[in-house]
Amino acid sequence: MMAASSSAQVLSLYRMLLRESSNFNSYNYRTYALRRVRDAFRANRKVDDPKRVETLVLDGWQSLALIKRQVTIGSMFQTQKTVVE
Repeated sequence: MMAASSSAQVLSLYRMLLRESSNFNSYNYRTYALRRVRDAFRANRKVDDPKRVETLVLDGWQSLALIKRQVTIGSMFQTQKTVVE
């Protein structure tokens, strides 16, 4: 079982990833990023090895930085809205 601070940190990272993913201008990128974040956390929710959790959290922080960069770049180049938007 994870320590309370560790699970709070993971939950905070999850929320930040979801929040940042929802900032994509493109519907396709937005839904893809949200789905990938949810699926990754769902797939790893039973992990209780502290080293593995630490590795996954570090990967999550790197993914958050990547999503932030991509959202920034995407906001520089406006595209035509799709029908679902």
